Amino acid sequence: MYSDKTLTCRECGSEFTFTAGEQEFYAARGFQNEPGRCPECRAARKAQNRGNGGMRQAREMHSVVCADCGKETQVPFRPSGDRPVYCQDCFQARRSTRW
Repeated sequence: MYSDKTLTCRECGSEFTFTAGEQEFYAARGFQNEPGRCPECRAARKAQNRGNGGMRQAREMHSVVCADCGKETQVPFRPSGDRPVYCQDCFQARRSTRW
């Protein structure tokens, strides 16, 4: 049903083959459009979109003292000071007693 097609990359202008197998894959996933970029440009665009090698930026952590046990811990938010902040153990203990 499908046969190889030669397409032109909109990024670099080179010709590439959209194989019958790729067309079948696209159809199975419900994709309506043919690829506009060659495999090399698609890979380069994916790498660019991932930014720093697919790694997320590390969250900024803030040091606090647990309001329950007094242990120093780190939290992923900036405490405002108007509410108590707990270490993970105390937070889990309080959470399980509430429900």
